[in-house]
Amino acid sequence: MSYQVLARKWRPKSFDTLVGQEHVVRALTHALDQQRLHHAYLFTGTRGVGKTTLARILAKALNCETGITSKPCGVCGACLEIDSGRFIDYVEMDAASNRGVEDMAALLEKAAYAPNSGRYKVYMIDEVHQLSGHAFNAMLKTLEEPPEHVKFILATTDPQKIPVTVLSRCLQFNLKQMPPAAIVDHLTRVLAAEGVDCEATALRYLAKAAAGSMRDALSLLDQAIAHGAGRIEEEGVRAMLGTVGDDHLYALLDGLAVGDIHAMLAVAATMEARSLSFDSALQELATLFHRIALVQFAPTAILDAAERERLAPYAERLDAEFLQLCYQIAIHGRDELALAPDEAAGFGMVLLRLHAFRPDSAKVGAKVGAGRTAPPAVVAPAPATTAASPARVQPAPTDDWHALVAQLPLIGMARQLAQHCELASLTETQTTLRLSPVHKHLLPQQEKLQAELQKHHGRPLALKIELTETAGETPKARADNEKRERQDQAIAAIEGDPFVREVCDLFDASIDESTIKPI
Repeated sequence: MSYQVLARKWRPKSFDTLVGQEHVVRALTHALDQQRLHHAYLFTGTRGVGKTTLARILAKALNCETGITSKPCGVCGACLEIDSGRFIDYVEMDAASNRGVEDMAALLEKAAYAPNSGRYKVYMIDEVHQLSGHAFNAMLKTLEEPPEHVKFILATTDPQKIPVTVLSRCLQFNLKQMPPAAIVDHLTRVLAAEGVDCEATALRYLAKAAAGSMRDALSLLDQAIAHGAGRIEEEGVRAMLGTVGDDHLYALLDGLAVGDIHAMLAVAATMEARSLSFDSALQELATLFHRIALVQFAPTAILDAAERERLAPYAERLDAEFLQLCYQIAIHGRDELALAPDEAAGFGMVLLRLHAFRPDSAKVGAKVGAGRTAPPAVVAPAPATTAASPARVQPAPTDDWHALVAQLPLIGMARQLAQHCELASLTETQTTLRLSPVHKHLLPQQEKLQAELQKHHGRPLALKIELTETAGETPKARADNEKRERQDQAIAAIEGDPFVREVCDLFDASIDESTIKPI
């Protein structure tokens, strides 16, 4: 006997063995048990989630020789013939290749005749959204009031393209993508029944690559068994899929956490030598950043205790705002990968961005070059000072709040807090600032601002912020005034340009000031 692929061999033959669609199974089971049978069903969902399988099980439930039941026997003539595709009263039609009105007319003409051997004639139309408009119109009347012996089952991956007149005549069931855990459990049972040895960690990569499709997962399992000569190992599966392993991802995180760009680029070189997918690497890296952020803000959202424990050190070490930036860099880097000179260069540039754009904090011990620690006020790594290099910028005078805010390495809301404050007083032990009450939502950033002020002054320093209207010009107000002045100057320059005036006079045009940007 020829080999039967796993996706066909392990296709569920009853509602009890169907995986991941409990909500649909429950509704159909109750309908069959109570004999509340609709004449048209619509199954929607992505590829490989069980639409055709459900149609066949439903056809058996309707035509089983034991009677209409939610538990077809599976051994009678009707059940066996439907499973093998030989039941004359069960017809599967592919709308992608039979989409015309003539095809639909021929099907409807046959539907008028009584079943040959079954209780019902069941017509399953796959990818029904690909029918032509005329074909849909031809089936509307029959779909609404079909003969008593006819049941229609429609299936589609794109229900948005189905006319509402058809949707309104069907009971619609939305099939979900299979969660990775369900796929892993099912593959484990299949391998046990097949007698195939497997490393449990390997199945996680197959489940992720299947992207919610059980059929794809079983096809990949077939491929993995062949690739491993009858044994499935994690390393072999990763090589087959071109998947980036956890060891590479965590090595990148380790390098990022300590600011070691050389270690990060070495990981990239190893990945390139093994022809691993850089696109997948960025996808997985963004997922890791997301999971670490969850550990920081909502640790209970990580249900796997082992995963939570492994991510905890990174959640502690990486600044929360920096982590958000890393996530953005990773997802945008993935979008730009196709525009890079080559994928390796694009991935390397993403790593350089991750290294370059970082806050200076105790949680991120940035290093510059070989073993040199980044200076306190760094936002991006700066070259070391040499005899030919200009002198380091001198600290701002302690009573010049505007200059001081410009030098403090603050980002995000902590920087907004500093910019919206004005200096009220400064002593050896305390800095007092004023903040307008309209910006009181920034007060949670006070600790970050105080930490940076202490580092700048080199001594313990208390920070007090008074919620009161500011008396003078805050750094933000000054920046806005300067921006407005530059904008006014740019508008005046454009409006005063002789050529622009001539064009406006000639065409009776006006200048859209919102499009003018100062340079």
